[in-house]
Amino acid sequence: MTTLDAAYAACEGITHERALNFYYGIRLLPPDKRRAMCSVYAFARRVDDVGDGDLPREEKLRLLAEARNGIAWNGGPPPADPVLVALRDAHERFALPLDALGDLIDGVEADVRETVYRSFDELVGYCRQVAGSIGRLSLAIFRPHDIAAAAPLADDLGVAMQLTNILRDVLEDFEHGRVYLPREDFDRFHCPPDLMAAPAPVLSELIRYEARRDREWFDRGLELLPLLDARSAACVAAMTGIYRRILERIERSPGEVLRRRISLPPWEKAWVAAGSLATAAGRAAGARVEVAAR
Repeated sequence: MTTLDAAYAACEGITHERALNFYYGIRLLPPDKRRAMCSVYAFARRVDDVGDGDLPREEKLRLLAEARNGIAWNGGPPPADPVLVALRDAHERFALPLDALGDLIDGVEADVRETVYRSFDELVGYCRQVAGSIGRLSLAIFRPHDIAAAAPLADDLGVAMQLTNILRDVLEDFEHGRVYLPREDFDRFHCPPDLMAAPAPVLSELIRYEARRDREWFDRGLELLPLLDARSAACVAAMTGIYRRILERIERSPGEVLRRRISLPPWEKAWVAAGSLATAAGRAAGARVEVAAR
């Protein structure tokens, strides 16, 4: 039987190894929240790996159904899988919304079925499934002081980061048979959805257009930060700060994503995380001074 400490250690190992951007923010959290976030990430990583893998479609769908059954605890016996052991404990400690995990699986199933998004609203629906769901799970762990106000903002940040992923990985996704950008936007720019046939200048303008729209989702979602405690705000600021820098590079040079995958060097990610922690600490100190002065 897997001990709870061993289960969380396994999840932290997966997160440290695989969460190339998220871990810079997650490690800023206090231990209990950090462990819970790692359990969520480890499960999400497992589901994503099924969708991104090379197995036949029917086998992928079977594994996703298995993942869905794995979170249907209903008070039954404890699971043996380390990720599920940790996730179940995190759910009991933080009341994780398990329906959000179901939304994540729904989104990855759409990937497996190679769903085409005809409108931007349809694409946003997909982003809410695969990334807004993680925002809602994270919010349960962060425990904001106004959950009703925070929930839509966390969802918007999830959409913003997923849109950034889509723009960053547009060429890689195309090579795997996926085109996430809405068909209506290809029509808007008179650009064929076959990226190999699309004129590079036209495709660059399409990508820049999507990047500008993505920036609006970040601007709206970042209104979440004042609703969080200092460490949780630092975590969110670090993760979104890394993604916003990637988005800025895409918007500045949209043609670059057609040649390579844009990423930040480790030193820059660490710098963003350190700056986020310092800023959050400064805000918390200012809030304490303001309260004392009343």
